[in-house]
Amino acid sequence: MYCPRRNRNEKDHNGGRSSTATSARRREVRFPPRGMSRLEAADYIGISPSLFDAMVRDGRMPGPKLINTRTVWDRLALDRAFEALPDRDAGNPWDEDETEA
Repeated sequence: MYCPRRNRNEKDHNGGRSSTATSARRREVRFPPRGMSRLEAADYIGISPSLFDAMVRDGRMPGPKLINTRTVWDRLALDRAFEALPDRDAGNPWDEDETEA
């Protein structure tokens, strides 16, 4: 959903200024979040939270960062860990030696 940017003194359609929740929603549209909750991180990778937890424990996914008391996962670290996962078909047919055929 696209929300056009307004200056902070511009009133919303109800005559009031935008709430913090509205500002957060608008901010999400402008740029992707860098830090994610556990549930958001699991959803971002495309797996269940319980599988995400197991992958963090065994090192396939990165551990969280701590911001004051909030636990967050770095989106870029998740991207790197996802890229490092093996492909379903680990062998690349283009790498095979033609003399073997």
